[in-house]
Amino acid sequence: MPFISKIQRQTDYNRFPPSTPIVIDNGASYFRIGWAGETEPRVIFRNIVQRPRHKSTGETVTIVGDHDPALLKYFDCTRSGPRSAFDSNVVFQFEIMEYVLDFAFDRLGANGSRIDHPILITECVCNPVHSRSKMAELLFETYGVRSVAFGVDAVFSYKYNQLHGICEKDGLAICPEFTTTHVIPFVDGEPVYKGCCRTNIGGYHITDYLKQLLSLKYPHHMARFTWEKVEDLKMEHCYIAPDYALEAQLFQKGGKEAEYKTRCWQLPWVPLPTDEPPSEAEIARKAAIRERQGQRLREMAEAKRSSRINELENQLQGLEFLLQQLGQVQEEDIQSFLSETGYASKQEIELTLTKVTQSLRKAKGEPKPEQAENEEKADSCTSDKYPLINVPDNMLTPEQLKEKKRQIFLKITTEGRQRAKQKRVEEELERERKTQQDEERRLENPQLYLEQMHTKYKELYEKVEQRKRLKTNGGHTNGSSSGGVGRGERLNAAQRERMRLLTTAAFDRGKGEDTFGAKDEDWQLYKLMGKDNDDDDDGADEDEAELARVSSRLQEIDPTFVPKPEPTASQPATTEVPHVRPLTKEDFQIVLGVERFRCPEILFHPNLVGIDQVGLDEMTGVSIRRLPSKDKALANRLTSSVFMTGGCSLFPGINERLEAGIRMLQPCGSPIKVVRALDPVLDAWRGASLYAANSRFHQQTFSRSDYYEKGEDWLRQYQVRYTL
Repeated sequence: MPFISKIQRQTDYNRFPPSTPIVIDNGASYFRIGWAGETEPRVIFRNIVQRPRHKSTGETVTIVGDHDPALLKYFDCTRSGPRSAFDSNVVFQFEIMEYVLDFAFDRLGANGSRIDHPILITECVCNPVHSRSKMAELLFETYGVRSVAFGVDAVFSYKYNQLHGICEKDGLAICPEFTTTHVIPFVDGEPVYKGCCRTNIGGYHITDYLKQLLSLKYPHHMARFTWEKVEDLKMEHCYIAPDYALEAQLFQKGGKEAEYKTRCWQLPWVPLPTDEPPSEAEIARKAAIRERQGQRLREMAEAKRSSRINELENQLQGLEFLLQQLGQVQEEDIQSFLSETGYASKQEIELTLTKVTQSLRKAKGEPKPEQAENEEKADSCTSDKYPLINVPDNMLTPEQLKEKKRQIFLKITTEGRQRAKQKRVEEELERERKTQQDEERRLENPQLYLEQMHTKYKELYEKVEQRKRLKTNGGHTNGSSSGGVGRGERLNAAQRERMRLLTTAAFDRGKGEDTFGAKDEDWQLYKLMGKDNDDDDDGADEDEAELARVSSRLQEIDPTFVPKPEPTASQPATTEVPHVRPLTKEDFQIVLGVERFRCPEILFHPNLVGIDQVGLDEMTGVSIRRLPSKDKALANRLTSSVFMTGGCSLFPGINERLEAGIRMLQPCGSPIKVVRALDPVLDAWRGASLYAANSRFHQQTFSRSDYYEKGEDWLRQYQVRYTL
């Protein structure tokens, strides 16, 4: 509906005199309010209330009707869901009803809390007196209305369509509403409430059933199936099947007809970006950017190198000058001179000078001296670097003993680094030699070499897998991990011998005199007990390293080679890596097939959703049997004018299905005709508006003074006469 400002609404409200009635169609799904005599209601909104809290202030606000999704940005709607004032089709939450009426009167244009107009409000068939009394109390006490009249919505719709020649004076009004379905017989244009019946099935149950089916069918898109969206899908795509069993068989077999009746709802989907090759201009632009970045990095590196060279040259000049001064100092003043400089000896200054010289040569990019010359110089300078190593301890002072320990530590550390470096060089040379031999073998016979490499990879992989499986499951090689496996079953021979020695030593402890360590054999035993001689671990590391080398080599020479995943304890080697398929457009499509007719079928078979009640076609027979008169001619007149109204009567095919169902229950040859209202949704309000515009309407209402004088007992007997 178009937006109307509050000032304009108040202006329109003040144009109507106090005697003009206000017409309210208080439905369980939608609330409609307007002025008597008009053809369209002024305000229509969903009959629900929600009270969320503001996220920043924590203040509770009241939202009536459908809330704007943009409000979720400011309000926390998760703790307060939408609430209705109805239980089935009866108003019982009058606190919520007050929020709804406040909103409705405000949108109608009322500028105060007092509504000085008569009110005609609809209610369900055979509404309980308690609900009618509370509604009257709310309207009189809270809003101060002049007078109130109650009427049944289905009756207003029937009378409105009777004026337009859609239905006859004698007929059956079937009203499938939001939560219930009613059948009201009409005799001579007046409703006979003794013959009406009701089932607790309606549009709410159809929407909820469709929502459940779609959520089970597409669990990854459950957030998309909001109540409003499912309601739209129901009204747009659902239909009543002429024969439910035949329609289900049609979709089960498939075919063109089933495909034609299938509907598809495409969810928002953005295709994955495709990797297009860059253009020549883009390649040139990126190359220019890389060149500029490289030039800037080279300039930064050159500036850093120059700064480093200057720093090393200054440090070298300072050390040379320090050595010159040290040569001029007398022997007895050397120690005090060195304590001022921070060096312990002349050898330390020379060692620092050598390191600085090497660093300076490396920074300038000058070639290194030959290895032999370095080794000879190192051998000649060993005695100069570590002069206290070969001196006996009894000839040294306590300070010199500390210096000797430090020199021994430095010498051992230096020699260890040299040995490790030499070992790395030898291993690198050995790898290069093996690689060269493999390449020669490959060039001689490429096919044979490839087969040998595959065989070797397979043997190494099985060997590593077998060792890991044995370490995990002990002696069970069949891959079964059931049953308890002790630690002893997972130990090799060397580990079991070590455990035996430890157990024996612990058992013998405390028996007599402890003489362990008196013999050399005891210390050999101690060594055996102190370490785990597990040569298999070293072998396992070598096998895994060789397996990695062979795998890398196969990847280089065989493009089709795919290495196997590394086996673990929880995932066997035979387990395949799950393949993740990229999402496509079809993954975001909601297909509506059997759901289109399966959901509204509950109007005729409520047992599909666990409600043990009759359907629409059987309700007509129940209503006819409840009539006081058993005249066959009256039954024929009723079935010849079956009137459908309410939101659920908009489903395509419902008239034909209802007519076929009634024909199955009535005697052969009975006249049966099913018609639908001009507007099943708004005809109830239009009929009420036309009734309230009648000059005799004020005689059918009861005023505030009547309410205070007669009370609830008078409301029990109150019933309007539907004369349009």
